[in-house]
Amino acid sequence: MGKRPGPIALKEWAASVAALRDGLQTMMLRKGGIAEETRDFEVRADAFYLLPAYEHQKRELLKEEYRRLVDETLATWSPDAAAVTIDCCAEVAHDIELTELDSVERLYPYHIWTQRFAEDRLHWKRQRPLHLLLLRVYRLDRPFELKLEPHYFGCKSWVELAETPPEYVTMTPVLTDGEFAAQAGAIRSALRG
Repeated sequence: MGKRPGPIALKEWAASVAALRDGLQTMMLRKGGIAEETRDFEVRADAFYLLPAYEHQKRELLKEEYRRLVDETLATWSPDAAAVTIDCCAEVAHDIELTELDSVERLYPYHIWTQRFAEDRLHWKRQRPLHLLLLRVYRLDRPFELKLEPHYFGCKSWVELAETPPEYVTMTPVLTDGEFAAQAGAIRSALRG
């Protein structure tokens, strides 16, 4: 990893974080959350932790073969949990802005979401682009527990961590350099049509 993540995390569905951590996808599709200051998505850090969010996951918005990820993540979560496990981090390899439906349709083989969900993300706040983040993901060799603070909740993309992650955290890439380059290349090629 080029940079050690600072005390910042990007919130994402726990199922999506699991897919990234397990190498099932290398991308996220993002627009700003309802609680964002500017209501627009922007990359606030090149390297960050992935903070799993559980509240708004919906099985029906994942392709059938990935719906189990929602069940698996919810099996270990409680709405009154005091902490969450952080087990991976990421670097942004590319931030590509999408505005056209055909671009989103071409991405279908490369992510876990249904076409409807991907299209809905594009059409929400239609005047704003949908961000395709190609992420180089790393598993933490020693996951850590993050105490849940009130400001972590709500529909927002980024959270500043109240506590500094442990100094000893080391990480292993989910994909080799060659595997990541191949997947990123395939996605970029698909976007070119």
